[in-house]
Amino acid sequence: MPAETYRIRRAERQATFDALTRRHAQLANLRLAIALSFAVMAWLSFSRHLFAARWLAVPVIVFGIVAVLHDRLLTGRERARRAVRFYDRGVARLEDRWPGTGVTGDAYVPTDHVYAADLDLFGAGSLFELLSQARLSAGERTIADWLLHPADPQEIRARQAAVEELRPRLDLRERLALVGEEVAGGLDTSHLAEWGQSPSVLNAPAARTAALMLAALNVVTLVGAFAADWWPGWFALAGIASLIYSFLWRARVSHVLASANAPARQLQLLAEVLALVEAEPAAAPRLHAVLARLTATGAPASTRIHQLRRIVSALESRSNQFFAPLAALLLWGTQCAWAIESWRRRNGPSLAGWISASGEFEALASISGYAFEHPNDTFPEMEDGGRLFVADALAHPLIPTSRVVANDVRLDDATRVLLVSGSNMSGKSTLLRTVGIAAVLAQAGAPIRATRLRMSPLRLGATLRVQDSLQEGRSRFFAEITRLRAIVDLTAGPTPVLFLLDELLAGTNSHDRRVGAAAVVKGLAARGAIGLVTTHDLALADLTEDLGVGAANVHFSDTFEHGEITFDYRMRPGVVQTSNALELMKAVGILPG
Repeated sequence: MPAETYRIRRAERQATFDALTRRHAQLANLRLAIALSFAVMAWLSFSRHLFAARWLAVPVIVFGIVAVLHDRLLTGRERARRAVRFYDRGVARLEDRWPGTGVTGDAYVPTDHVYAADLDLFGAGSLFELLSQARLSAGERTIADWLLHPADPQEIRARQAAVEELRPRLDLRERLALVGEEVAGGLDTSHLAEWGQSPSVLNAPAARTAALMLAALNVVTLVGAFAADWWPGWFALAGIASLIYSFLWRARVSHVLASANAPARQLQLLAEVLALVEAEPAAAPRLHAVLARLTATGAPASTRIHQLRRIVSALESRSNQFFAPLAALLLWGTQCAWAIESWRRRNGPSLAGWISASGEFEALASISGYAFEHPNDTFPEMEDGGRLFVADALAHPLIPTSRVVANDVRLDDATRVLLVSGSNMSGKSTLLRTVGIAAVLAQAGAPIRATRLRMSPLRLGATLRVQDSLQEGRSRFFAEITRLRAIVDLTAGPTPVLFLLDELLAGTNSHDRRVGAAAVVKGLAARGAIGLVTTHDLALADLTEDLGVGAANVHFSDTFEHGEITFDYRMRPGVVQTSNALELMKAVGILPG
């Protein structure tokens, strides 16, 4: 069971953290003791002359060794702490305590999308927050893109196979969560590809050769002046030449060094992620393709990125006060700038591919984590064509397991439209969201909460959350018919449309509503669309007889006894026969009892 596995591992990581915390305290005390010992030995050596000062090197060396060991211990302790948090978040997801604890994905919500806001794909408590465990913005963007743009059946099957292979690899997901520094949300790699492909600033081979020669000349003339009694003026002339060179190239060198600072940090985390990806065995074709993209141009991507990191680390050594004079002689910053530009010319064009591959792998790993945590969810069976959405025991993945109710849903050539009636809060809108989010998950390559789902490729369109706009001067009715126009436009494409229309045309009078609703649904069905329409207006229930295509009435009912209303959220055939609006108004004191 996933919950038991998480709890066991969480306890193990907590035990490791506690043990390292105790050792941390011991080493801290040991370092203090060594420092005090050094002070006592120094006093005994210089004041009492009990032993030679060279023996002071002993506590200095021991202190250095202990400091290195302490630093490694602190690194391990921090990893253990983050591992505990990783499993805490996993347990929270399994216990339905996860909403508001992860990344919401709001940055990826497109304007006026035909279903994103309607189906709770982004935001606190959203599908994105439940799915995403990505460390990089590339992974987050890939997950968002998969939720917003349905894949074709062949691609869906490829993702399913990759997710199935990655599902049991909990160690991999833990390692991915622990790489690099801890950051809030995914580290942004959106500008790396642009940096890698921007025009080269330092691209004159002769100028680079001159920088190397000047550095060598500085060292040779300095050594000659001290060791061979050369004329000091040679060293002064070499220094003047170096200053002139630095002045001429200062602007370009400064630009290169400044522009490489942020990419180097971002690339470090990317390299650590890619190193894990490159080390993974891959049997599924989609995983194999990801790995191939990382080694297509020679050495593994992580190795090549580490080369840049070493250059940047060398550049940072200029700040060391002991190395700074030598760095000035060697034109160290200039040499590093040329090395960075050389690396960027060789590897910059590959950055976009590396980022894309890391994003795809993180997306697959995130979905595999969801699949591991929901072993009863199933992968849909994707048909290559037709109009089909047939689900058995379909439930909403964002509703806690203890409260969710499953229903069977069938839409095909025989039943193109389901007209869903029912009273307020009975489950009509939730049914539409359940169908919609299942279609989104299915066409992203993820498992869905049902015992079985057979579906064909479908384009989604929904009107569950259309809103008026004071700033734009739009009423809710105008916003709804604008969305309906967009859904109708979708039917012009080759893929059938799945429409989810909630309280269709509720913003107009009864006559216009009935005529308009019939025209909209009939028009969509005539264009090959299938879908669901909800209403609590029983006058619209007769639409099934007027559509001219396969349509059926289904409903949700409720019971109201002793001032309390009860719902079972079970979908039944036929038109609803009860209404709870007046009883609800009486219950809250608007109408007399």
